[in-house]
Amino acid sequence: MKPATFRYERALDVGDALERLHRHGDDARLIAGGQSLVPALNLRMARPSALIDISRIAELRGITLIGEGDARCVRIGAATTHADIARSDIIARHVPLLHKAVQHVAHAAIRNRGTFGGSVAHADPAAEFPACVLALGARMHIVGRGGARVVPADSFFTGLHQTAIGAGEILVAVEIDALATAERAGFAELARRRGDYALVGLAMQVRVRPGQSFFDTASIVYASVGARPTLATRVAKRLCEPAADPRQRHRDLRIALAEDIDPPSDVHASARMRLHLAGVLLDRLTDELRGGADGR
Repeated sequence: MKPATFRYERALDVGDALERLHRHGDDARLIAGGQSLVPALNLRMARPSALIDISRIAELRGITLIGEGDARCVRIGAATTHADIARSDIIARHVPLLHKAVQHVAHAAIRNRGTFGGSVAHADPAAEFPACVLALGARMHIVGRGGARVVPADSFFTGLHQTAIGAGEILVAVEIDALATAERAGFAELARRRGDYALVGLAMQVRVRPGQSFFDTASIVYASVGARPTLATRVAKRLCEPAADPRQRHRDLRIALAEDIDPPSDVHASARMRLHLAGVLLDRLTDELRGGADGR
């Protein structure tokens, strides 16, 4: 199929994009990479009256390390591509979770065009980056004609393909604290084929305690187990508690996992299978992050 008729406009800067959004009203859509929007247009699942292209706005692109010492953070422009994330030395060193996760994002052609902010704003529960920004406690910078605001990741994802971005607003950047000393990051997913959406995905960032089998802190987020990325808070609590019996610890983690997530069944996998795979990924990453790897 082909898309319904729409008006195409290219915004010169963020202010211009906001004015164009206001002028066209709720029927307008932003487009940058278009890797999710264009298929929806072709299937006529989306029928906007106007598309406003923000892909060439310089202030929406780039990866910057801000601050010094323990106060450092990484700012990622919303129109930064997946390929830019993969190539960035700043990301590899200071936000290794994204560096690991981007290797699982679709295929090279999509990574070259798809944008980081587009993936986050699209809020697909099976996508890698929404799970990562939630695990990292990222801060979403959103602007509208009324001003700018910052939304923490744990308040940003509100439902299936739904976020805290309001009508006439634009996600302009995401800020993430730089990896601290003794922190390690891990990402894993299981899919039917490489490049497909994950049946289950897992993003983890932990602070290790040398010589111990438990962590000081743990942030654990699953993808593709619900309508939005899902924090596994009970599992995280268990991983930060000492345990004398490894087998009992394993059983306790499985009980906590079943309390944290309630995965759906579909044509690709049953709920029971997804829950099992979630446990498999948890075991893999927990072992990896406890081991000698530095998480980078």
